[in-house]
Amino acid sequence: MKETAVMGAYKATKYTLFVCCYIFWVASGVLLAVGIYAKIAKEKDVVDTLTTDPALLLLTVGSLMFIITFLGCFGALRDTAILLKMFLGILLVILLLQIAAAVLGFIFSDMVLERTDLLMKKAIVLYREDMDLENVIDFVQKKFLCCGVDEYSDWSQNAYFNCTEKNPSLEACGVPFSCCVRQRNETVFNSMCGYKTQSMVESSVRERIYTNGCLTKIVLWGKHNLLLVGGMSISLLCLEICMVALAAVQLGQIQRVQQKKMKSGIPQMRR
Repeated sequence: MKETAVMGAYKATKYTLFVCCYIFWVASGVLLAVGIYAKIAKEKDVVDTLTTDPALLLLTVGSLMFIITFLGCFGALRDTAILLKMFLGILLVILLLQIAAAVLGFIFSDMVLERTDLLMKKAIVLYREDMDLENVIDFVQKKFLCCGVDEYSDWSQNAYFNCTEKNPSLEACGVPFSCCVRQRNETVFNSMCGYKTQSMVESSVRERIYTNGCLTKIVLWGKHNLLLVGGMSISLLCLEICMVALAAVQLGQIQRVQQKKMKSGIPQMRR
């Protein structure tokens, strides 16, 4: 009776860990597939940097998740102690790094904002050079009803929107269409609504585009949705802790089974 209960607990631990790892393994496969497709479809002369290339970011995150969750899936299903130890060790390191990053981010919040500001401005410079990055920036500006990083004039840092007399671009002194204010009952969207807005009087600009920077809008959204962001972060952290605990429990169970086999095998060897 006791052995049946122990085996039941062992199987429950084993298959719960396997299912959790399998879900993340499938998700990582989707990320990899999307990243590979985006990378193949991208132009060859695009400059690849992890911080400003969404496709490269998807490939990196997807590859790491794929390897880690594969160790967990195969280790749990096949009762392989070495794979479970690797899975447990890597997951513990990631968990500690996440906690450290959260603490440091809270303590040095001003430094994090400055770094984020620089990265976003770098992304503006590379706009039009990378289609994936362009789509991400347009999505953010349309979602948060903003333009630029600190203000709409940040777009002058881009070669196409630079507001100088020497700039031959047709988009000079303008901003992307994603900065534009959508009018009520508008049936046909004017994609040139940002044309020459950087050289206009600010009172006229406000009627055509959003003038607030995206960084401020994103920070405000985070503060207003603190419960949502915090809940998602804590849920992910709890899930990781649960997977660490399951892996540790299964490892302990495997070691106990191996010890029982060794003990039961000693008398047989003496005979």
